Amino acid sequence: MARIKNIDLPKEKRIVIGLTYIYGIGPSRAKKICAAAGVSEDIRVKDLSIDDINKLRKECDNYVLVGDLKREVEMNIKTKMEINSYQGTRHKKGLPVRGQRTSRNARTRKGKAKTIANKKK
Repeated sequence: MARIKNIDLPKEKRIVIGLTYIYGIGPSRAKKICAAAGVSEDIRVKDLSIDDINKLRKECDNYVLVGDLKREVEMNIKTKMEINSYQGTRHKKGLPVRGQRTSRNARTRKGKAKTIANKKK
């Protein structure tokens, strides 16, 4: 079983797809990692040798991934909230941050609809 950055990669998937299970690695970065490590993209995770796994681990260490990346994103959001930027105030209020409409949708950010008494058109 291949374990990289404390995440078990699924055995039956190709290594390029398996690497995307790690937070911070998408399809294009997975291809770059495989190319730099000299591992074929078509090989299954269960068929990897120990040398291949070690090469992939070394290559993954060159990127900010998993816990460090989550911490970095969280700190960026906190910084925006502290300096009272537009995005920071949207984070504080629990509203969409990136310019989406809120009059009709945004239920994911706003939560369940709250009924307001005597509100009719």
